[in-house]
Amino acid sequence: MDKEEKRIAKALGAKEVPEVDEINLLKYRKYLLEQMNKGTVLTGREDFPWEEEYVFASGNSAEYERFKKENPSYKDEYKLIDISEEEIEENDLVAQVERLSDKKYFKIGLSWLTTKNQKSADFQILDDFATWVVNWC
Repeated sequence: MDKEEKRIAKALGAKEVPEVDEINLLKYRKYLLEQMNKGTVLTGREDFPWEEEYVFASGNSAEYERFKKENPSYKDEYKLIDISEEEIEENDLVAQVERLSDKKYFKIGLSWLTTKNQKSADFQILDDFATWVVNWC
């Protein structure tokens, strides 16, 4: 088991990395809430699904700017408000966040988020979580 797998297993209180399921997601949620700094600034790990046509294709840039006012963008900065206990979406926890620029609230899959500061301890915690969600589903 490599270092990343050891950290993931430890976060879940297991000897080996278990598969992603609702019970383990809720265990990971508890760990994240205990370990993460609530003041950490979050941003998108990569473009969110709705943004793909604008980022990689020839989507209208004016339309993209208009949609970004009402939708979360991977380029925005967010404050973590909570991680939902009742809502699990596509084998992912749902983060409740507030966009710093306009104080709008959004729900975003936690594995889509990372820290703005890649040297923070929270960066590794979220990176391990995203790795687990992607690779152990």
